[in-house]
Amino acid sequence: MTPTHSTKIISLISILVLSISVYAQKTTRPIEREWTSFVQIIPVKTDKKVDFKLQADVKVVAQDDKGNAGLWVRVDNTNGESGFFDNMNDRPITSSEWKTYTIEGSMDQNASTVNFGGICVLNGDFYFDNVKFFTKNEQGIYEPLEIKNPGFEEQVINQDEVPNWLRGIRKDRTVRIKGFTYQSTKDKTEGKYGLLITGKNVKKDSTRYINASQEYTPQIGTLVSMLNNLSKRVERVVQNLDQRELDHLMDEKANRIGALLMHLAATEVYYQAYTFENRGFNEEEKKKWGVALSLGEDARAQIKGHDVDYYLNQYKEVRKKTLEELKKRNDDWLTQGASDAAYSNYHYNWFHVMEHQSSHLGQILLLKKRIPKENTIKLPEDKVDQ
Repeated sequence: MTPTHSTKIISLISILVLSISVYAQKTTRPIEREWTSFVQIIPVKTDKKVDFKLQADVKVVAQDDKGNAGLWVRVDNTNGESGFFDNMNDRPITSSEWKTYTIEGSMDQNASTVNFGGICVLNGDFYFDNVKFFTKNEQGIYEPLEIKNPGFEEQVINQDEVPNWLRGIRKDRTVRIKGFTYQSTKDKTEGKYGLLITGKNVKKDSTRYINASQEYTPQIGTLVSMLNNLSKRVERVVQNLDQRELDHLMDEKANRIGALLMHLAATEVYYQAYTFENRGFNEEEKKKWGVALSLGEDARAQIKGHDVDYYLNQYKEVRKKTLEELKKRNDDWLTQGASDAAYSNYHYNWFHVMEHQSSHLGQILLLKKRIPKENTIKLPEDKVDQ
């Protein structure tokens, strides 16, 4: 990176600080997850490949055998895709002694921002201090870039807000995780303070383990494990979307994300009736779920104007009934089929519910990426000064 490029990055730090103060106001409700993270973002621009490294002092006093910490870096590119990424998942930090850890990576002319910080997993006390970020100049020497509050000397506010750092992994969302608290500590490597993140009563994410709960017979339990994995992934993707984002229509043929959530619930209700009661929708169910099941023009006109709780509460209530009904059945039932099902059995039917959710999850992820930023206005070309 030339001195000019380095200067440009540093000059943008003041903009970054203003962005943090604004974005920090857009927070999310606390969610359940087995890890938490914090991040700082640096805008970057270069016309060549640039090597960099992130360095920080970390120690871990874990309360779980899987408890660990790490540093992480993600380069976001101008095309909306990610470049370099490393979160030390393959070399987690578990030492109870202060040590200095480093991530080395590179970015190129496609880079727009570098996101970096720390991550903690499960229960314990996780300590961070003395964060540094370097870029390699043309002479092959690593030069430090200015970052804000690198040693956490600006103290944590209300066990929650770390000045000049965001909780989460992106600039537009502050993500709070149940069971994790942030505070300043005098246990540090430099200065007066370090950062202490404590995880207490944080539970492992059971959806990441495919196994059979004792509440179910083996095959049904495995099926339930996979169904719940997908439903949790759907919930995580949409849980922080606001009404504007849920109602966004990418084009005249597309579906809104809110409508797709109702469609997933409606499809599951249909297969509840089909597999548990050997029937299709009755009139009451058609009235409640028919539009969501079919999507199309009627869904575009009718399914909108609700917050995310409206959709997720119904989605979760439908899944609750599915699980209650599956507890009443055994693995032999899976091999059977409805009276009109010459080419499928109940196992395939619920596999289809699962793959159907996976398919629409991909669609939701695409639609989410295409949501314009709030207050973005595109003027007609004839209204733009040439």
